Amino acid sequence: MTHIWHPKDPYVEGSHLWRMMTALGFSDYGAFHRYSVEEPEGFYRALMVHLAWPWRKPYEKAIEGEFPFPSFFTGGRLNLVEACLQAPKEALALVFESEDGTVQGLTYEALEREVARVAGGLAALGVEPGDRVGLFLPMSLEAAISLLAVAALGGIAVPIFSGYAAEAAAVRLKDAKAKALIAQDGFLRRGRRVELLAEARKARALAETPLLLVVQRLGLPLEKGEAAFHELRGSLAPREVASMDPFMLIYTSGTTGRPKGTVHYHAGFPLKAALDMALLFDLRAGERLFWLTDLGWMMGPWAILGGLILKGTVLLYEGAPDFPHPGRVFELVEKHRITHLGLSPTLVRALIPHGEEAVRRFDRSSLRVLGSTGEPWNLEPYLWFFRVVGEDRLPIVNYSGGTEVAGGILGNVLLRPIKPMGFNTAAPGIQAEVLDERGRPVVGQVGELAVLRPWPGMTKGFWQDEGRYLETYFGRFPKVWVHGDLALLDEDGHFFILGRSDDTLKVAGKRVGPAEVETAALAHTAVKEAAAIGVPHEVKGEAIVLFVVLKPGYAPDPHLAEEVAEKVATALGRPLRPERVLFVPDLPKTRNAKIMRRVVRRAYLGEELGDLSSLENPEAVEAIRKLR
Repeated sequence: MTHIWHPKDPYVEGSHLWRMMTALGFSDYGAFHRYSVEEPEGFYRALMVHLAWPWRKPYEKAIEGEFPFPSFFTGGRLNLVEACLQAPKEALALVFESEDGTVQGLTYEALEREVARVAGGLAALGVEPGDRVGLFLPMSLEAAISLLAVAALGGIAVPIFSGYAAEAAAVRLKDAKAKALIAQDGFLRRGRRVELLAEARKARALAETPLLLVVQRLGLPLEKGEAAFHELRGSLAPREVASMDPFMLIYTSGTTGRPKGTVHYHAGFPLKAALDMALLFDLRAGERLFWLTDLGWMMGPWAILGGLILKGTVLLYEGAPDFPHPGRVFELVEKHRITHLGLSPTLVRALIPHGEEAVRRFDRSSLRVLGSTGEPWNLEPYLWFFRVVGEDRLPIVNYSGGTEVAGGILGNVLLRPIKPMGFNTAAPGIQAEVLDERGRPVVGQVGELAVLRPWPGMTKGFWQDEGRYLETYFGRFPKVWVHGDLALLDEDGHFFILGRSDDTLKVAGKRVGPAEVETAALAHTAVKEAAAIGVPHEVKGEAIVLFVVLKPGYAPDPHLAEEVAEKVATALGRPLRPERVLFVPDLPKTRNAKIMRRVVRRAYLGEELGDLSSLENPEAVEAIRKLR
C-alpha cells in the first residue's frame, strides 16, 4: 500500500518532535526512536526538560525493574495538577458546549481557582489522600475540575461512563470502595433530557457510598444528605505525592467477568498522555483539541490532562455528534476554531451516508491534525475522512493502545509518510513487535502485538486483582506484554491493526482479521456497516458469519446477501467466503462508537453475554439473538 500523506515543512520545523530530536542531536527519526527505547534515562530527562515538568523532588531513575511490576521515576515527588496549570494565566484552558449551544469557558487562572475550591471542599467533607471518588459526569467543565481536584488532594478518581445505568455504576463504586460520588443531575442528548441523578442515587445506595455531590445542570432539587457541587467551599493547594502514588482508577469492560480496574499514578498516565499528544499529534501551546469521547473512557482523561499539560485549549462536548443535524461535529470545529479533531472509525462510517455537504458547509480551515482511535479502519471510510474532512491535506494520526497503556502503543509521527489505515511508528518510548505463535518477531505476517520493555504510563495492575492482570498481559510469553491485538508489520515499518486477537477468524487453517472481511464487504455500495465473526464448523474448524447494516434505500434479500458474500470472496479468496450474510438494523456499539464483535458472536451463538453496561444500544443484541 502506498503512502497517502507526506511530511510538509509546517508539520516538521517547530514541532515538538523536531525540537526534541534537535535538542538530543538527532536528524533521523528511526535513530531517535531507538534511543527512546534503549536509553530511557536520557530520553525521559530530555522529555522532562521539554515539558518543563514541575518536580518538587527530582526522581532518581526513570525506569527501575522489569515486567510485570516495574517502578517509574523512583524517589520523585510531585502532583500532576501542577503540570496541568503551567500555561499563562489568561490563556483559555477549557471550553464547554452543551447540545443546546450553551458555551462556557475557563482560563487557566480560573481553572486553578476552581480546582483549589473543589479540592478544599472535598477535604472539608472528609475526603482524604488515597480515598476513591467516583466521577459520574459527561464531558463538562465540572468533569475536568473534579478530575483535577481529586488528584490535587491526593485522592483517587474513578471516572464512570455517563451512559451507565445504576447497576453498572454501582459495580465500579463498590469495587473501588468509593468514599464519595460526584454526579451531574443530567444533560441533553438528542434533544431529550437525560436525568442522571436518579441513576446516581441508586448507584450510591447499592454501593453504600457515603457522600453524593451533585452538579445541577438541569436544576433538579437535592435530597437530604446530598451536597451541591457549586456550593463547595475551601481552598487547597495540590498536595505533594510520590511518583507512583495512584490518582485514577479507571475500569474497562470485558465480555466476561467483572470490570477490570486499571490503576494509574501521578507520574504515569498524565506524562504518557502529554508525550503522545506532543510527539505524535503535535498539539502546540494555544492550539485547540476536540476529541469526541466521555470521561468514563480513557480518552476523556487523556484529552483533558494531555491538552492542559501542553498548554492547549480542550473543548468538552456532552451532546450527540449528529444532532440536531449530521454536521454538528464540524459546526463545533468552525465555531471553536479546532486545530486537532479526534473521531472513531465507526462514527466516520455513520456520517458518510449523510453526504459530503454535511461536512463541507462548515469552515474547517483551522484544522491541522486529524486523529482516530478505538478500532481498526476500513479503507473506504478512511479515505473519506482524509479526502472530505481533511481535504486531502491533513494527516490522520491513527492511534492504538488502551486504558491499561495510558495512551498509544502505535501511532503516526508527522515527520514520516503515512499509509492509509496504518501506523508509521511505535510511540516513542515503546518497543513494540509483532510476534508469531512461538513469540518470535515477524515481518510481513499476522501475529500478536506485543511490547518488550516497560514504559511509564502502563498500569500498576488491576485493582485488587493481581492474578487477573498477570493472566491478561503476561500469560502468553514470559516478561512480554501481549496486548491482545492482531497486527501486521510491513517491510516499510508500518504497523496495521487487524482486530482483537480473540476476534481472529481461523478458517481452514488460515488466520484473518475481522477488519479484512469487513473492509471487503464495505466495498459493496449497499453496505453501511459490517461485523465479521467466526462460528464453529465441522470441516473448516471455523466459518465466517457476516452481519451487515444496510444504507438507506436498500432492503435485505437473499440476492443481496449473495452479492456481499461474493465481494468478500473476490477480495480475500473463496475459502474466506462468508458462510452466511445476515442483515441487522444495527450493531452493538459503545457510546464512542466501537463495534463489540465479541458481543455479536456470543449473542449469535447463545452464549453468556457478560458485561453489557458500556453498550449504547443493547436492543441491537436482541436482533442478533433472533437470527440464531
